Amino acid sequence: MGLAKQVDEWLIRQALGNPNLEELFHQLCLRLSGIGIPIARARLNWPTLHPLFRAEMIKWHRDQDTVLEHFHHQESNTEAWQRSPLRYMLEADLPVLRRRLTGPGKLLDFPLFEELAAEGYTDYIALSTEFSQPTTFMDMPKAGIFVIWASDRSSGFTDEDLGVLQAIQQTFALVSKTIIQSRITTNIVETYLGRQAGHSVLSGNIRLGDGATTRALVWYSDLRDSTRLTGSLESQAFLTLLNDYFECAARPAIRAGGEVLAFIGDAVLVVFPLEDATDVAALSVKVLEAVGESFRMRDEANAVRRERGVDTMDFGIGLNIGNVVFGNIGVPERLAFTVIGSTVTEVERIEKLTKTMELSVLASAEVAALLAERWDSVGVHALNGVERRMELFTPRLGSPCRAASPATT
Repeated sequence: MGLAKQVDEWLIRQALGNPNLEELFHQLCLRLSGIGIPIARARLNWPTLHPLFRAEMIKWHRDQDTVLEHFHHQESNTEAWQRSPLRYMLEADLPVLRRRLTGPGKLLDFPLFEELAAEGYTDYIALSTEFSQPTTFMDMPKAGIFVIWASDRSSGFTDEDLGVLQAIQQTFALVSKTIIQSRITTNIVETYLGRQAGHSVLSGNIRLGDGATTRALVWYSDLRDSTRLTGSLESQAFLTLLNDYFECAARPAIRAGGEVLAFIGDAVLVVFPLEDATDVAALSVKVLEAVGESFRMRDEANAVRRERGVDTMDFGIGLNIGNVVFGNIGVPERLAFTVIGSTVTEVERIEKLTKTMELSVLASAEVAALLAERWDSVGVHALNGVERRMELFTPRLGSPCRAASPATT
């Protein structure tokens, strides 16, 4: 097993660094091919913990690019999965599944094997290694990796080939577990904190008071009539409405490059950091387009909600530019990474005026100045809790952002 030992030692060296799993698997396939293992096709499958995906897979083919694929939660019970040899391995608790695809010993007892045989593959082996890991994979309690190897050599894998593949499985599983758990940690942190805040936390900014001041465009949205809706709707119905609203109020901002820093009750706080290299004028165009898209999505969602006979929703959006502080607040045992400062206080108060002024969007003069031809002044106003009076602006009449309230459409 000298060949297996060489590969094992290489895998351990890789684990000591910060390897990318796709590249690691690609290099593993090349190294196995280099020592004479006749691999033509390989797969690495593992369950994950992610709000969008239930599992991930790396696909390798000889002389092709290595590809990472995701399996979404809604795909958990497809016909392909029901007829998959991996599902059979899970249910039967099999660590190894070997099939000859050609010759007198062939066994094509799954549709996949018929497809592989038709494509010219001659041999197949799947190896499963279980390890402890959080997962929602197929509603199965077990987690781990599946590694699938296929050959197109006429004689398939030799006993020595199979010995090497099985000998390196445990080491590769250990390396994979380290990488996968790191990916899951990143997924969870970014899901709950946002990409920039999550990166900051994972980089070591985890002490009370850690933070940095930066200039940013801030987007603040708040659901209207939430007190009545909370009191009149059952909990699940209100939760559904709230998520419909968040999709409208946050999704376009995220697509425009913003980061949701907080869902504050039924409000959304989004920031667009303005770095030195940021093209602020181009960003302001994207933000204004995202605001218009928010209200188009609102109208589409409300049309569906009316068809269902349930309450519609409305919201306002406030925009402001200024210095903000990204940082940890709270107590050492329970921190929240958020954004604070007078710019945030002002944008909250600006948004509140959208309701009393019967407008969907209001922005500070600093925001309007970036695209002066697209904004109209609505006068100077006092903001509750803000010392200075501020001139506010709304999108010019005819703009898609000059959205009317659903009650008036």
